[in-house]
Amino acid sequence: MKKIVLLLCIAFSFYGCENNISEDEFERINWNARAADVSGLDSLEVGKSYLSIYSQIYSLSQHKKYNLTAMASLRNTSETDTIYLLKADYHGTHGEIIKQYIEKPVYLLPMETLDIVIEESDVSGGTGSNFIFDWITPKDCSEPIFEAVMSSTVGSQGLSFTTQSKRIN
Repeated sequence: MKKIVLLLCIAFSFYGCENNISEDEFERINWNARAADVSGLDSLEVGKSYLSIYSQIYSLSQHKKYNLTAMASLRNTSETDTIYLLKADYHGTHGEIIKQYIEKPVYLLPMETLDIVIEESDVSGGTGSNFIFDWITPKDCSEPIFEAVMSSTVGSQGLSFTTQSKRIN
């Protein structure tokens, strides 16, 4: 009887360690479905924000790097107005454009949040990657907030920190 209980405990412990979530289950942003025509809109405020992202950080010395998952969070802080993003460009450490996420203006509904995830295995941005966001809002509307959360877990150790955007125009 003890052997059966022991085998069941071992079997359940292995089952509990499985990652049962497939990549297809995660929500992906369909930027084309969010396209908006902003040409007919008037009285708009234009802005540009810079957000630092760390897909890697140094560990112990400048010769050893630690990979991170980074999530850029794009937030409409208005309770009543839709805002529009014109650009979401991901740049690497040396300033090169790695990926342009938006081809046409896209909308964010009131209080809506969109996330862009840079996977831990994607180290193309390096230690000094960043996003540039161009956006427009109706006059007297609150500005969007762009934040990033970087995290990683190895074994029983975890690391996470955040950054916030800075308006540059």
